[in-house]
Amino acid sequence: MATEILMPALSPTMEEGVIVKWFVKEGDRVSAGDLLAEIETDKATMELEAIDDGIIGELIHKEGLESIKINTPIAIIYELDEEGIENKEIKNLKSETDTKDNLITPIKDKPVSQHIKDKQKKHLNDKETEAKGDRIASSPIAKRIAAENNIDLSTVKGSGPRGRVIKTDVESTIASLRGPLDQENLASNHSIKTYTDRDFEKIPVDGLRKIIASRLTEAKSTVPHFYLRQSINVDNLLRVRSIINSDQESHGLKLSINDFIIKASALALIQIPDANVIWANDHLKKFKTSDISVAVTVKGGLMTPVIFDADTKSLSKISSEMKSLSTRAKERKLTPNEYQGGSFSISNLGMYDIDDFDAIINPPQSAILAVGQATKKPIVNHSGTELSIATIMKVTLSVDHRAIDGALGSELLKQIRHNLENPELMLALN
Repeated sequence: MATEILMPALSPTMEEGVIVKWFVKEGDRVSAGDLLAEIETDKATMELEAIDDGIIGELIHKEGLESIKINTPIAIIYELDEEGIENKEIKNLKSETDTKDNLITPIKDKPVSQHIKDKQKKHLNDKETEAKGDRIASSPIAKRIAAENNIDLSTVKGSGPRGRVIKTDVESTIASLRGPLDQENLASNHSIKTYTDRDFEKIPVDGLRKIIASRLTEAKSTVPHFYLRQSINVDNLLRVRSIINSDQESHGLKLSINDFIIKASALALIQIPDANVIWANDHLKKFKTSDISVAVTVKGGLMTPVIFDADTKSLSKISSEMKSLSTRAKERKLTPNEYQGGSFSISNLGMYDIDDFDAIINPPQSAILAVGQATKKPIVNHSGTELSIATIMKVTLSVDHRAIDGALGSELLKQIRHNLENPELMLALN
């Protein structure tokens, strides 16, 4: 019996995957638990194992950058019989002669997989000629676009010579069926074609970049963002950090500014509990602990590993976890439970000499803190009588207005600032 191996959903957010490497080839015998392939998901690279014993009959999709939707067949495996030898079905595929009832025509030097492909191709050609018993007159490009978008050419009115279906006929049908968004995409495709006479390099888009594009487009178009800005004096924080790092250098501890920002944000969410929420369509989910996502730059995009229960962890613990998560994120070795969740995110571009910026919320979270570099600035003291120099770090809080109003968001940002300007209090709460 032949069984399809499907592209698995290796994480709750996964919609498609890429086969990075096959560890088997057609004709290989495998046992349950054997490693079949390495799959790149939206966030990480994971392994696919065989769940049954059998013979690999066909690898439908090859290695590369092709994105494959979940639950799509990627290979075919044939059962073994009770004695552990090839099932009769696969033997028949290799040895029987072609008859009217056979599904596959064996040819001596042709692999089983090619027989299957030939039969599938014949089936598709037959389907094309079913309507009215004749082949539909259409241009090759119109036929290709129709196939890619599941359009039945018999339903398209042709405007070409003698009613021939041409490219614009299919594109108009697609636009009318799928609405304004696809019309915009169609217009975009036409615009891109204006560059065909220029020299360029075509760079394939991998699974991570596609999911980033999809999620951030969704966030920016469906989440009502508003932005709050603050300038934070970090002189005291830098002083405390320097003392700790000097004292603990022999133990290998080196705290970063980002470690303090994670801790300050986590505590602020506990101190302003109404802001520790996410929007869940018909209700808000309000959390009792602080799980903080931190943006990490990786090849081809970014990932957001999560520091869970960050409000209860010491700065040294946060620092250690963050270093480990960041390293494994860059190697695409994070497991789903290490990058899913969190109610709040931090994106720090200060190390790239960026003064300030606005970050896009990572749904379903309700807020993200964008952090710029710390630079020396002239400031006026509280009494307004003296001018001095201080190290100022600009931050912007992007907020989902469905879950957090302006006043509540302001309270949260004010508390984050207070925590960062008084790091001794954070140490006391460890």
